[in-house]
Amino acid sequence: MRSFGLMSLFTLAVGAYAALSSAAVTASEQDEADFYNGRTVQLMIGYSAGGGYDTYGRTLARHLGKHIPGNPNVVVKNVPGAGSLVLMNQIANTLPNDGTVIGAVNSGMPFEPLFGNEQAQFDVNDVSWLGNLSLVTSVGLFRKESGINKWQDLETQAATVGATGAGSNTNTIPRVLATLFDLKMTVIAGYPGSNDVGLAMERGEVDGMGSAFLSTIKAKNPEWLESDSDVNIVFQLGRKRHPDLPNVPLVSEMAKTDREQQAVDLLGARLIMGRPYVAPPGMDPERLATLRKAIEQTTQDPAFLEDASNQGLSIDFVDGEEMQTFFKEVYEYPKEIVELLNASMQ
Repeated sequence: MRSFGLMSLFTLAVGAYAALSSAAVTASEQDEADFYNGRTVQLMIGYSAGGGYDTYGRTLARHLGKHIPGNPNVVVKNVPGAGSLVLMNQIANTLPNDGTVIGAVNSGMPFEPLFGNEQAQFDVNDVSWLGNLSLVTSVGLFRKESGINKWQDLETQAATVGATGAGSNTNTIPRVLATLFDLKMTVIAGYPGSNDVGLAMERGEVDGMGSAFLSTIKAKNPEWLESDSDVNIVFQLGRKRHPDLPNVPLVSEMAKTDREQQAVDLLGARLIMGRPYVAPPGMDPERLATLRKAIEQTTQDPAFLEDASNQGLSIDFVDGEEMQTFFKEVYEYPKEIVELLNASMQ
C-alpha cells in the first residue's frame, strides 16, 4: 500500500477541492448560459437620450452581451423622469428580478431615502448594486455673458441654473450650495436630461449649470474647456482639484466651519459613484454574481475601453459589493449633517 505524508494528503485534498470547485463553476456557468441563451437583457437609462448617463449606458450595452454567459442581446431603453427616480422606483418594486433588467440611475439616487425624499420607494441595501463605471468630478459653469466669472460673484449677483428632476445632482447640488454659502443661484428644474440643460444654457434660457459631470463635458462639449470658451467654470466638487482644472477652486475651499466642511463632504459622497448600475432586489445570488462579473469583465475589455476612449468617457470601475459597503457607511453619517443638507435641498 502506498503511504502519504501530511503534506501529500493536504495536496490531494486541495486538488480534489479545486476539481470539485471547477466542476461546480462549470455547471453554474452552463446554467447561466442556458438561462440567457436567446433572451434579451434590457439596460434601462433613467434619462432622455443624448446625455452622459445615456452615452455611458449605450457604450456598455454594445459590449456587455458577450461577457454574459449565453450571450444575450442587450437593448437600451430610456425611462426619463424625476432625475431617474421614476426608473429607480420601478427597479425596486415592479420590474422582474430574474437578471433581464439593468438600470442606470444618477449618482445621487442612492441617497434620496437618506435625505427624506418620500417619493423614493426603495431601500438602498435591498436593491442589487452591480457596479460603477466612473468616479466623478462635478463642476459649476456659467455663460460668460451672465457675468459670473468666479464663484464669489454669486454672493452678490443673481443667476439661474438649469436642472433635471428633484433627485438629480443638477438640481440638488446647486440648491445645497446656494443655501450653505448664501449664493444667489436659482434652480430652474424640469429638463429631461443633462443634454437638454446644456442646450438651454447655450440658448440663453438659463445662465448656467450648477452641477455638470466633467466626464460628460469632455464627451459632449469639449469646447467648454477651451481657453476661448464662451463658458466659465467657477467651482468643482470632488475629492481634489482635477488635473484638467488646476485653477478652479473646490467647493470644499468655500467652507469656513467644520459643519460646512462635513456638509460638503457628504454632498460630495453623492458623486463618488458617478455611473452606478443597479438591478431589482431579491435576485438569485448566482444570477447577481453573473451580472456583476459581466460588467467588471466588460470594463476590462479592450474593445469597450477603446469605444469609451473614442468618446472621451473615463472608466474607473467599482464593483457592486464595494458600492454596497460604501452606501452603508454613508448612511451612518451624523444625523445633524444629514438634516442640514436635507433642509438645504427643499
